Amino acid sequence: MTAKHHLWFKAGTCIMLATVFSFALPTGAAAQEDVETPPHWLVYIGTHTWGDSEGIYLLHLDTETGELETVGLAAEANNPNFLALHPTEPLLYSVGQMTDEDGNTVGALNAFAIDTETGLLELLNQHPSVGQGPCHITVDPPGRHAMAANYSSGCAVVASLEEDGSLGETTAHVEHEGSSVHERQQGPHAHAVDLAPDGRFLFVTDLGIDQIRIYRYDDEDGSLEPNDPPYAETAPGAGPRHFTFHPSGEYAYVINELDNTITAFNYDAETGALETIHTVPTLPDDFEEENTTAEILVHPSGRFVYNSNRGHHSIAAFSIDEQSGELTPIGHTSTRGETPRNFNIDPSGQFLLAANQDTHNIAVFRIDQETGELEFTGSEAEIDSPVCVTFRAPFE
Repeated sequence: MTAKHHLWFKAGTCIMLATVFSFALPTGAAAQEDVETPPHWLVYIGTHTWGDSEGIYLLHLDTETGELETVGLAAEANNPNFLALHPTEPLLYSVGQMTDEDGNTVGALNAFAIDTETGLLELLNQHPSVGQGPCHITVDPPGRHAMAANYSSGCAVVASLEEDGSLGETTAHVEHEGSSVHERQQGPHAHAVDLAPDGRFLFVTDLGIDQIRIYRYDDEDGSLEPNDPPYAETAPGAGPRHFTFHPSGEYAYVINELDNTITAFNYDAETGALETIHTVPTLPDDFEEENTTAEILVHPSGRFVYNSNRGHHSIAAFSIDEQSGELTPIGHTSTRGETPRNFNIDPSGQFLLAANQDTHNIAVFRIDQETGELEFTGSEAEIDSPVCVTFRAPFE
């Protein structure tokens, strides 16, 4: 029996905090210093279940040593590739697949209750993603709605959340149109859904049409309306994939999958508009092999940006100019595996966990708080086809 199928717990490890931790990333360096770091994080791993994976897995990350401990299977699910936590309640959501009334496999949103003693998950219900290939999900700050992107169908959906955390009715569904110059851009491919810091706008990053679509979002009824301006553009053939805000709310960054670049934007919180600052490459100048980028995150301090390179198999780090939002390269760090589809930074900003999809391992790196450089801690875990890393604090 392998570690990933053998479920075990250290006595008392899930009951270590007097209060439940706030899971929103802190805003700025001052807020980061106020974060009370728990003895360990619960780490949920979304996977593709095309091979040996059975669903969502649970790990523990020791916040002092960086040691990663495999707990086991948290819940069975079909391709739960991206995860999102409820902002206040013990609930977790994922995209994936389900079987409809006619026996067809369709895109799905899944709602899970988190057991506050063990951290394991119990499926509450499923909801159609109203599209094919769901690949990203988020929950609004009040915890009233979940929204997801459907890659294959080029559309986004919003679903209400019931009092018990289960998924309710569809409240909005938007479809994109268009194409671009790359062979993978014959039609729209919505790849991510991200809310503005104040929750007033939803940004849907579309790889197929080289646009970040902007919608006005109402968290009371879950409705979406095209914004004015309705989108921001990247270079033709760039393929915008994932999108993230600076903790200050003044800047935003998009990782472009197809041309291996990051585009930095000024953000107008009143109008929802994005204005391009500049675009920088994610690869070393001498790298000539095939590569696609995947994830992008801003460090909780607001001083650094990181992205993953699939092909170069690295995390690229950049420093952020606080006055302009511009990026300056720091360097590249091997992810100790192949195809880092996703990575995440723990809420205190100490560690980065890189999920290597094709070598089935998750490696832990310590982040230098002054330079932004990464150092491998020597700790890693084996999980089949990991594609999403999500942190949560333990419960009381």
